[in-house]
Amino acid sequence: MLWSGWRTPIVPYGADQTVYLVVEAGPERRSRQTAVERSDLESIITDLMSGRFGNPVGILAFNTLEHWTDDLSKDVAREIQCRCDIEGDKIPDHLVDFVGDSISRVGG
Repeated sequence: MLWSGWRTPIVPYGADQTVYLVVEAGPERRSRQTAVERSDLESIITDLMSGRFGNPVGILAFNTLEHWTDDLSKDVAREIQCRCDIEGDKIPDHLVDFVGDSISRVGG
């Protein structure tokens, strides 16, 4: 699970919105958080496929009104795999590790 080894995040109170967080691997596979606020998951997938994030390791979602968090990495990886399969394209090089690791993650 992507949360292992992290402090428990505090979900802010406020307007009903879902905020997405893309986690990228930094130097020596240390994670760095890149906060990307979007109202739809489609924007996150588009940003990933276009190369906006060079080495993603996870996608997290927070809903500020309902006070929940979720690791969407496996769902996003499957969607990227599906789109590439439909188009007959290979998975972009910068997403190969993310897709493979997320889909094979146990318990995700």
